[in-house]
Amino acid sequence: MQLAEPQDFERVLSSMCTEPHPAAREAAERFLATNPGDPGTYESVAALEERAVDLLGEVTGHPDPEGYVASGGTEANIQAVRIARNRADTDDPNVVAPTSAHFSFTKAADLLDVEYRTAPTTDHRADPAAMAELVDEDTVCVVAVAGSTEYGYVDPVPEVADLAHEVDALCHVDAAWGGFVLPFTDHAWGFDDAAVDTLTIDPHKMGQAAIPAGGLLVRDRELLDELAIRTPYLESTSQVTLTGTRSGAGVASAVAAMDALWPEGYREQYDRSMDNAEWLADQLAARGHDVVEPDLPLVAADLSVPMTEELRSRGWRVSKTGADEMRVVCMPHVTRSMLRSFVADLDWY
Repeated sequence: MQLAEPQDFERVLSSMCTEPHPAAREAAERFLATNPGDPGTYESVAALEERAVDLLGEVTGHPDPEGYVASGGTEANIQAVRIARNRADTDDPNVVAPTSAHFSFTKAADLLDVEYRTAPTTDHRADPAAMAELVDEDTVCVVAVAGSTEYGYVDPVPEVADLAHEVDALCHVDAAWGGFVLPFTDHAWGFDDAAVDTLTIDPHKMGQAAIPAGGLLVRDRELLDELAIRTPYLESTSQVTLTGTRSGAGVASAVAAMDALWPEGYREQYDRSMDNAEWLADQLAARGHDVVEPDLPLVAADLSVPMTEELRSRGWRVSKTGADEMRVVCMPHVTRSMLRSFVADLDWY
């Protein structure tokens, strides 16, 4: 049986993943069969994972980070909630997040038997006052989003962190998509900006690593120890990851991408992506659409569902927000030429 060709990226406009950097692709192929889940046996990829965590610390403002390369943002967010639950002294734990938080927190609450409370946002950002109404003595984690999935907006992370620590909860920041563009903005979002305890950042999104390559970072080693379980038949004695066997492809590709691009390559890519987002926002606004002003390289606008379906029929891979706005994510593969063609098809409709 002949395998089908993989999806190309020529008309992909709503994905938060992209074509991997050539160095990341090559590294992924070389380390495909290694297992960082068994660091005693696979020592070279274990050393690469330490390098990946150090580089992620540079990106997120942590001089001495701890963490690991996960499968993606969902796993990292689940693990952050697990850390918070395990360290807390309550039989009735809850997590408080804005309604803009990723659906992976719903999965985390279900898997970990934690109550999940969401507070309404203001202008697509977390409202600390609304979140404060939901926080109590059983709150184990308060979540901030740094680059929301639907709008690319950044929550007031320092205020959310302060709220968390008022009740001895952890502050978790989900920067899965935004983490590799936020260092080139004025936003306060990372470990050096606020009292952040745990953080999600995905190299396989704006970081241009191969899938799967997520990232979970913690401020202190003691937090990571909350996840540790014994591994009696491995050469290593314990494990903190959610999965056991992991492909070294994600680890190696994350290091290769960051070595190639951090920081100037990412800065240049952010500038191009942000320019494209602002150009598209202006084009849509000029055609009478209500546009959510881009904060990071993501554009949402009130294109109708029939119009979006017509664009899909012409090959454009576009999705909608929960409010039925079309969203375009200006990932590294999204060029100005692509966007001009997209606008031309929009005008045709």
